[in-house]
Amino acid sequence: MKRFRQRGASLPETAIVLGVVLAMLFGIIDFGRAMYTYAFVAQLAREGARWMIVRGSQCSVLDHCGAGQSALQTYVQGLSEGMTKASSIAVNTPVYSGCATLTDDPGCTVGVTVSYPFNFLLPYLPVGTITMSSTSKMVISQ
Repeated sequence: MKRFRQRGASLPETAIVLGVVLAMLFGIIDFGRAMYTYAFVAQLAREGARWMIVRGSQCSVLDHCGAGQSALQTYVQGLSEGMTKASSIAVNTPVYSGCATLTDDPGCTVGVTVSYPFNFLLPYLPVGTITMSSTSKMVISQ
């Protein structure tokens, strides 16, 4: 039986396995970034809704009483942290419901929708921008 030399055979195997392992590792990191971004957008929507419920038509003590969309946009963008760009955070016009007048009266519900564009860093993951969006609804207290 003739013996073939096996020297250096592990190098291509290592390169293939290492490539797969690194692709999986960086894919996990990128999906972790996506989950962080979605959780952050959901938190921004909650904070925006909370900010609006104490600035209804009966508000008299706080700044920006009876605040509109532009004041809400400025407030939510001011909450930007980490790798998020404040200028990319978009806040839709607050939606009022639950009352006959559909205004910012106490007891009505306000809904705040926040969206943020997310891009994967790795080339083999989905290309283009994925818009992370979340809505929060709360009852106006003042």
